[in-house]
Amino acid sequence: MAERIIKLPDVGEGVAEAELVEWHVQVGDVVQEDMVLAAVMTGKATVEIPSPVEGKVTFRHGEVGDVIATGTVILKIKVAGEDAPDEHDEPESKPEPAVAVEPMQERVAPEPAAVETPPPPPKPVEKPRAPAAPRTEGDRPLASPAVRLRAREAGVDLRQVTPTGPAGRITHEDLDAFLERGGGKAVGAGLQPNTNVQEVKVVGLRRRIAQKMALAKSRIPHITYVEEVDMTALEELRARLNAQPGGAQKDRPKLTILPFLMRAMVKAIGEQPGINAHFDDEAGVIRQFGAVHIGVAAQTPAGLVVPVVRHAEARDIFDCAREVARLSDAAKNGTAQSEELSGSTITISSLGAMGGIVSTPVINHPEVAIVGVNKLAIRPHWDGTQFVPRKMINLSSSFDHRVIDGWDAAVFVQRLKTLLETPALIFVEE
Repeated sequence: MAERIIKLPDVGEGVAEAELVEWHVQVGDVVQEDMVLAAVMTGKATVEIPSPVEGKVTFRHGEVGDVIATGTVILKIKVAGEDAPDEHDEPESKPEPAVAVEPMQERVAPEPAAVETPPPPPKPVEKPRAPAAPRTEGDRPLASPAVRLRAREAGVDLRQVTPTGPAGRITHEDLDAFLERGGGKAVGAGLQPNTNVQEVKVVGLRRRIAQKMALAKSRIPHITYVEEVDMTALEELRARLNAQPGGAQKDRPKLTILPFLMRAMVKAIGEQPGINAHFDDEAGVIRQFGAVHIGVAAQTPAGLVVPVVRHAEARDIFDCAREVARLSDAAKNGTAQSEELSGSTITISSLGAMGGIVSTPVINHPEVAIVGVNKLAIRPHWDGTQFVPRKMINLSSSFDHRVIDGWDAAVFVQRLKTLLETPALIFVEE
């Protein structure tokens, strides 16, 4: 029998390491060819590692959450019916020739001369301290302020705790023992406090999100600008376009607000190209892009990911909608490729109906701007003579204040407002 060695493969894009996010096998398992052995994450894309052979797992390296270098041996599989090592096996090192070594003579230390010493005095026998009896209702229990605080938080009546400390003092250990026995005073209408603590290891996508957010907040001084937008006219246009009959239009995707916003961003960026940029703060360089690659933050069962609609400047409303739908489905199903989750030049953050009134979105480093979309709601709007119901939405947008001044941020958002409130302008070629 031979043993096949499985190494962490090169996942592409020059990535030198990947995070182990899931094991599908254990030592001793019998695996089939093409069976998934493990899953690793690079960037925000998950890559599955299949088995190239059928056999039994004899070695497994790494725990979930470990970051492993490309080429590291992660599994060994014993393969039946193979007499020689596979081409993927690493050659075993030949043992070094044995060298004869003369046995060393045992050295025996001479016994010291007997010296008569007086026997040690007997140790005093400590009588075990009996735990003090529980105090009666009228007594005030003895305890430190820290113990009293813990007891109050846990809803414990210290008069019910048996003390073992000096002079009948209640210690932390006494309180722990009382709680372990299920003690505790009822809080409210017969309810008991829940003192359980669950530790959840931060791994995989959640770790990447945490690292990305910490990097953005630690490096980028954010400025957030909020403006309300009257979406009534755009909503009427969107409803008419979605209600168009079949025929030549039957392959058109359903339109949401996002495609209109994306096209409005393309036009506004044409007037302010500095918004569509990356800031390399280590090199002190701002890179402005002609291509508008818009990241659309999407919530998935695994966490937040940002699929990227590439070249939005070359797409119409329907093409933008089609690509957003495709990428959203891929992200939620976990089938999005690494290149579909990276390379954005500006990002949209939208929580749909859960968008709230105002938000403070975090910039996707190293970008310099992010446009946040809050929920659409009917609000009273003053038209100059009276209040009328209008479909309103707030845009909460954040900018890197190191490279974008507040005035420029306001100009950009006001331009978006104008385009969205007069949607015909979005379709006008300039």
